[in-house]
Parts: sequence; C-alpha cells; structure tokens
Amino acid sequence: MKAPDVPEGRMTRAGRAEWTKLRTDASNGWLTLGMIALTVAVGAAVAMTSRCDATGCAGDPARLSLTGVMVGQVVVAVVAALMVGNEYSTGMMHTTLTAMPRRLTVLCSKSAVLSAVTLVAGAVSVLGSLLIGRLVQPGRGFTEQHGFAALSLTDAPTLRAAVGSVCYLVLIGLLSLGIALVVRSSATAVGIVLALLFVFPILAQVVADPDWQRHLRQISPMTAGLAVQTTVGVDDLPIGPWQGLGVVALWAAGAMAAGGWLLSSRDA
Repeated sequence: MKAPDVPEGRMTRAGRAEWTKLRTDASNGWLTLGMIALTVAVGAAVAMTSRCDATGCAGDPARLSLTGVMVGQVVVAVVAALMVGNEYSTGMMHTTLTAMPRRLTVLCSKSAVLSAVTLVAGAVSVLGSLLIGRLVQPGRGFTEQHGFAALSLTDAPTLRAAVGSVCYLVLIGLLSLGIALVVRSSATAVGIVLALLFVFPILAQVVADPDWQRHLRQISPMTAGLAVQTTVGVDDLPIGPWQGLGVVALWAAGAMAAGGWLLSSRDA
C-alpha cells in the first residue's frame, strides 16, 4: 500500500527541488563565492588600514573587521531575488506551482533553502573576517595597552557581533525574497532592497533635526540591523543591538507575508 502523502514528505520534496534549482544554476554558486570573497576582502582591507594610536581611540575592532558585511548583503539580496525573478521571467514558476500546488509549501521551501545557504556562506564570511582582524589588528595598535583584547568568540560582545551579522545576512535574504515575490522581477526587487538599505542612512545625514535622525536610524534596516556588530559604545547607539536586529526581522517578516499572500492569491 502506498504511504500517505504527509506534510513532511511534501516539504522535503519541495526543499530538494529548490536546492536542485539553486545549485544547478552556476551563477548562484559564483555569486555565493563572490559574497564570501568580497565580505572577507573588504573586512580585511578595513582592518589593515585602521589604526589605534592611543588609549581611548574611537575604534571598534569587531565592527571594523565585519565592515564587509555591508557589501556581502548586496550579493545576498541578488541571489534571493534571482530565486524568484528567474522563475517568473522563464515561466518556471508555473511549472513549480503545477508540481507543488500548495503555495505555502513552495514559499517555505524557498525560504528554508535560501536561509541555509546564506547561513553557511555568512558564517564562513564572518569567521574569516574576524580571523583576519585578530591577526592584523594588534599590529595596527588595537592592543591590550590601548584597551583592546584580541578578537575572540569567547568574548560575549564579539560573539554577539558574529552571530548577529550572520543572522542579519539571512534576514536580508528573506527581505529580498519577499519583495521579489511581490514584484516578480529580480532587477526591481534588488533596486527596492538597495533603496531600503541605503536611502534611510542618507536621509539621516540630510535631516537636521536630531530626533528625526535618531528615528530614521531606528527604522532603517541596515543601520538598525548592523548595530548588532557594535562592541564599543553600545549605550550611544540609537537602538540596542538585538532590538536593531529585530527591526530587520520585522522588515523581512512584512515582505515575506506580502509575498506569500500574493503568491497564494494570484496566478503564476
């Protein structure tokens, strides 16, 4: 007798299909490798060019080493948008939904595969960046004499910066995936995500009112989200590290909810 089609079986098949589509497109592999390389390279460049010449210098070794996350997030957004945009542009989405009519399952499988890939790539990027920072920053003046211990994941603030950075990249991927489901276009989705990430910080620089500057930084996905990287002067941030990551989670949840609703309510 044939075994019943249980939800776990459907999800496994859908996830395997999404993973196959992702890995068989060579551009996704190159983009993921490029994300790792760019994140580490930018972080290394900043770590090797930053200096701390005296006690009390305004430097944050962990955040400096993780500067490359700002570049890596762009590649993550592109990969996420392509997961959906390419299927709509080629007509593959119709095939996907024919093979798996349960659209919530399709949404969950895409989210799970994207999150898993981003989690692994993000962890490699972050660990590589911190390792390079640990090796080069003492020679740039970030020493115990100047009040800085060597970067280590046994240090709670550094561990929070590392874990938070990986989570941030995953959330940016989900934000981009949700927006791509709404607009059905890779290029448009990437443009919207980049606008959300970079327009708020620009507005915060332009606006003269300090209260509005603070509010803009509190709702900005990038400014609020990357607050999780801060290990020095946390009390001066416009929003707490984990609260800032929560802001990004809300943006991502809103985009995924809108994308999921439209995926379920309109034709492929």
